Amino acid sequence: MTAPSPATEISFVPLRPEDDDDAAALSDFLTAQRYPFHVSPELRPEHVRSGLREGRYGRNPGHYATDAAAETDHRGWWVWADSIRLGVVVLEDLTEGAPLFDLRLAEAHRGRGWGPAVLQGLTRVVFETYPEVDRLEGQTREDNIAMRKVFLRAGFIKEAHYRRGWPVEGQESVASVAYAILRQDWVSGQTTTFQWEDLAV
Repeated sequence: MTAPSPATEISFVPLRPEDDDDAAALSDFLTAQRYPFHVSPELRPEHVRSGLREGRYGRNPGHYATDAAAETDHRGWWVWADSIRLGVVVLEDLTEGAPLFDLRLAEAHRGRGWGPAVLQGLTRVVFETYPEVDRLEGQTREDNIAMRKVFLRAGFIKEAHYRRGWPVEGQESVASVAYAILRQDWVSGQTTTFQWEDLAV
């Protein structure tokens, strides 16, 4: 079978954490990969099980959730390109109207040009699915140059640079860099900017 190219249409299939088979597939995927630029580079099955219980990967409305916020605060999707499962993405803080996302691609599909298409597709899903959301944000480490370029190529702009804001196990903390896209920019296709240093002393 010919491997799909980054020009292939990206699709997002909702995670079903309450389904045993989907939960097992999620655990297998997350624990089989290494994520060197995440706070936790390696996930163990118990980490994933705990996250499933806490609703960290989303919950379908009405399914064993104790309150409305728990049902809607997180939402996850499998990321596909044709029949190839590229990875998984989870939205966080949905109830606040300005969600963050956590994207994890399989090691085999990193560095192959998928990032901008995946992020553009996620942006479309978020703004089409959640009309109350006005901005989508993501953060990464300052030394994750590949992901920082993905943000820019997908129409996001840098909005914050938190010095020593990203803990690194066994090492000194590095800066956390935040990027975001506004709904108006997604609609217009034009990126609005701002002046970094707008005050003088």
